Amino acid sequence: MAWNQPSGQNNPWGRRPGQNGPDLDERVKSWQRKLESLLRPGGRGGESGSLLLTVALVALALWLASGFFQVKAAERGVILRFGKLVDVKNQGWGWRWPCPIETLTKVSVASVNSSDYKSRVLTSDVNLVDLHFAVQYQFTDPIKKLFRVRDPEASLSEVSESAIREIVGRSVLDEVLVGATRPQITRRTKELIQRTLDYYNAGITVTTVNLTDVQVPEAVIPSQRDANKALADQERFIKEAQAYSNSIIPVAQGAAARMQQDAQAYKAQVTALAEGQASRFSQLLEAYTQAPDVTRRRLYMDTIENVLARAHKVLVDSKAGGTAGGNMFYLPLDKLLEKSTRGESEQTSESPSAGGQKEPDSVTVEARGRGER
Repeated sequence: MAWNQPSGQNNPWGRRPGQNGPDLDERVKSWQRKLESLLRPGGRGGESGSLLLTVALVALALWLASGFFQVKAAERGVILRFGKLVDVKNQGWGWRWPCPIETLTKVSVASVNSSDYKSRVLTSDVNLVDLHFAVQYQFTDPIKKLFRVRDPEASLSEVSESAIREIVGRSVLDEVLVGATRPQITRRTKELIQRTLDYYNAGITVTTVNLTDVQVPEAVIPSQRDANKALADQERFIKEAQAYSNSIIPVAQGAAARMQQDAQAYKAQVTALAEGQASRFSQLLEAYTQAPDVTRRRLYMDTIENVLARAHKVLVDSKAGGTAGGNMFYLPLDKLLEKSTRGESEQTSESPSAGGQKEPDSVTVEARGRGER
């Protein structure tokens, strides 16, 4: 049995329709008539005033209820009152004055954002490469993110491209292409980006920098080969010049050191001789003062002995030997010494070649020398 039949036993509300008050259609029509009478200029003042107050209270309640908000765990709520910062709300429920008095801006501080970039960079060894890299970052400070930088994403993009250009521009092509050295490049790039963003007070923390792809443009490969060849030739010429310099400079330094040592030795020798002669002269002077005659005779004899020791001619006075006639004999000692020296050298040179057969000739030469004497 349907619940709206006259028996009303299956009515879920426990009463018949139309019982204990008007139905829903009549209530809606009644509200419409009251609203029309309220808005109609000639309506009754009491009913219209109460209805207006009710509508105002309902609107006020709805307006105040719109001030409730919820901040999630990964967010921070920044409350502004007529554009001025009032408070920063953490996770949980809260209430603020509804708009337009206060506004709430939620900033995600835990989520990791990612931006991809593509750039063409010139390395330090004059090579052009196309780079694809990605930067992951977080907005860790909502106040700096909203009020310090006008466009944080655009600033991050410009800073990232500038940093990768600087780091790669200081590296050679092999360091950029080899995968083993890429972590060092990305680490230095991340540090430079973070340092620049901290200087800007952007409120952004860079988590990772990934160098995803590095390619050499095909149009510039021949030119890069020529440039690399020129750099290799330059390096080779520099090494050759350094090798020549390393071979010349030590020789010159050694010669200079040897000349300095020779000069010092000559100085020491001359100084020692001068000091010895001065000491000898002082000793002679002292001996002369003690015995002038003896010292004078001794000096004369030493001088004559030194002079005659260098002489190669001897003159013998016959009178001194008691020979009559007063003849003087001349002995060419220098010629005799030259012959004796020449004969000894010839004997020495011939003895190894002839063996024992040359001994009679040497004896004859010596006898002939003795006969000439």
